[in-house]
Amino acid sequence: EMEVEELQRLLASMEKEHRNLLARMEAGEAELERLRKVEGDKVAQQDRSAQLEKEVAALREKIHHLDDMLKSQQRKVRQMIEQLQNSKTVIQAKDAAIQELKERVSYLEAENLEMHDRIEHLIEQQVSRGGPSARARSKSEYVSSKRLPGPKPLPLIRVVET
Repeated sequence: EMEVEELQRLLASMEKEHRNLLARMEAGEAELERLRKVEGDKVAQQDRSAQLEKEVAALREKIHHLDDMLKSQQRKVRQMIEQLQNSKTVIQAKDAAIQELKERVSYLEAENLEMHDRIEHLIEQQVSRGGPSARARSKSEYVSSKRLPGPKPLPLIRVVET
């Protein structure tokens, strides 16, 4: 009987140890599965990391290209601004020259009208002094006095035969 009890105790002990070993084996398998999953995640993360590095390199290249294009456009804009400023300077100079010429034309027109009035006055004086023969002579001397058509009024031209 003692042997049977001893065997039963050993058997119970062995069953207990068997359960402990099964539990440890299941825990070890779970740990192994977790580690395999972690390892799989690492591989997936490494793949994703490599993919992201490629994307970053492509984006850096695009950014570099866009920077070059931007600098080129900025140079073009600066050149256009310089050309515009130079054109404005030239236009201002030409406007000043045009204004000066307009003033000169106005002065010359006024002078021409004054001379025209003097000539008319002198002709009238000669006619009134000379009588009918002087009047006929002065009219024959006076050939033409007219304004020529054109976009700008031209000075009055008188031709006197001598």
